Amino acid sequence: MSVLQESISLKPYNTFGILVNARYFAEIVNEGDLVQLLKSRLIQEQKLLVLGGGSNILFTKDFNGLVIKVAIQGIKSIEDGDNVIVTSGAGVVWNDLVQYCVQRGFGGIENLSLIPGTVGASPIQNIGAYGVELKDVFESCVAYEIATGRAKVFNYKDCRFGYRDSIFKNELKGRYIITSVSLKLSKSPDLNIQYGAIKEELANRNIASPTISDVSAVVSYIRVSKLPDPSTIGNAGSFFKNPVIGQDEFAPILKQFPGIVHYPAPNGRVKLAAGWLIEQCGFKGIVSGETGTWKNQALVLVNHGHATGQEVYSFSEQIVVAVDAKFHVGLEREVNIL
Repeated sequence: MSVLQESISLKPYNTFGILVNARYFAEIVNEGDLVQLLKSRLIQEQKLLVLGGGSNILFTKDFNGLVIKVAIQGIKSIEDGDNVIVTSGAGVVWNDLVQYCVQRGFGGIENLSLIPGTVGASPIQNIGAYGVELKDVFESCVAYEIATGRAKVFNYKDCRFGYRDSIFKNELKGRYIITSVSLKLSKSPDLNIQYGAIKEELANRNIASPTISDVSAVVSYIRVSKLPDPSTIGNAGSFFKNPVIGQDEFAPILKQFPGIVHYPAPNGRVKLAAGWLIEQCGFKGIVSGETGTWKNQALVLVNHGHATGQEVYSFSEQIVVAVDAKFHVGLEREVNIL
């Protein structure tokens, strides 16, 4: 089993760069290590936290328990005509998997380029961007039940995917550890380039018939232009979900704010751009102590160097209150708060 460590700083393991400690820490590099760890007394005795890339978490205090860092590597693919099943270890950096697929002409996740984090977190969060969600290409994942140490294969239906949601965030929260994820991709994909920013940038590059690689490059360019690099300034990407509301709620908002940025959502509902709502409340590029919002995207909260997790959380609460007061819309945090 991987060496168990005590009193370990979690600052290198969360993209916000929050300085907190874990009582115990174990890095898992293969499934055998995990099975052995799950048999240990520590699992029964300690509070558990499973970490991937630490890109979707805000620590507000030390973690008085066992942190399991999933670092299982490896990518393999099986081709069957135009269809390809790509299986990745949960510890693989998500964008490394995207580039592996783009370089081989496997289409389906090019719109998800440069999303931070690791592959194992992707089904939990049902990650998405620019009109594509993980569920659109998900085949299955392997996860180990913490209580029994048994492996289980979860298919699409098992995962109960929703907007930035899955069964792993609800009924099965804290009960399973994902070790690998399989995606169903295509060598002849229908590229999703309907998102405004993608169409605009393709036009700027005079690309009329884009390839998988073109779409990935454009998405990467857009993300870099809007979002800060966690290695330069602490952040967890989008801090809030885009609210999805009914037409009855949307009608009076649209009447009062005709320029509101919105998109159609399933079942006749409407998705609002959380970044636009926050910006209209005057929060874009704001610095508040050691935290604030990013200068190019109000949806991103940042750590300017020495922010505590509690400081970031309190600032996010100010945003929630302001958006509710102006638009009567509740913002939900996308980042997990601990």
